[in-house]
Amino acid sequence: MTGAVVAAAIVFGGRDNTEHANAAVEAAPGVPTVSIVSPRNGEVQANHAVVVKLGIENFELAPRSFNSEPQLGQGAIRFSLNRVPNCVNPQKLKRAITSPLGNERLKGASMDSARYAGPNGILAEELGTEGKFSPATRPEIFYHGLPPGFYRLTVTLAQNNLSTTPYHAVTNFQIAQKPGHHQKKCPAGYVSSAKAAEKL
Repeated sequence: MTGAVVAAAIVFGGRDNTEHANAAVEAAPGVPTVSIVSPRNGEVQANHAVVVKLGIENFELAPRSFNSEPQLGQGAIRFSLNRVPNCVNPQKLKRAITSPLGNERLKGASMDSARYAGPNGILAEELGTEGKFSPATRPEIFYHGLPPGFYRLTVTLAQNNLSTTPYHAVTNFQIAQKPGHHQKKCPAGYVSSAKAAEKL
């Protein structure tokens, strides 16, 4: 793993994954937990398709009760994938780096639409959650056609009516440029996300 990727993971929220992983280990018996099995935090890949797989404990996915009244200990999943902008405002980048709780993390375009999230994205369009999250009742989702860049994935356990719960996990990954291809120069006043990460 390159220093740029490690640094970018920190800027774009990589610390969360470690914190949530530790929380999952230390969670009280019976408390729901969710972990992201793949892609791994900081992973770099050339493939433009990503299969997200989860590990879930003490929580039942309930397809038959999807989008209905909440029931204790069961529900669905909210997948939220965002691409970090190629070029960022230096002040926003600084706030993202220094934000102790991660409230200022850089957040770019959502990949939660039919174009990228397939059937889950179609469902998001039908339910009015397109651009916010892709709903699912299975512990996996397939994103495809993703352009090169840095990505931040947040997975949240949800109630049957898709209301959020406190149980979530975060991972960051990168899709590399094809050999010989280079990112366009940033406009005046902006800096490259990747270049900025190298200097952290």
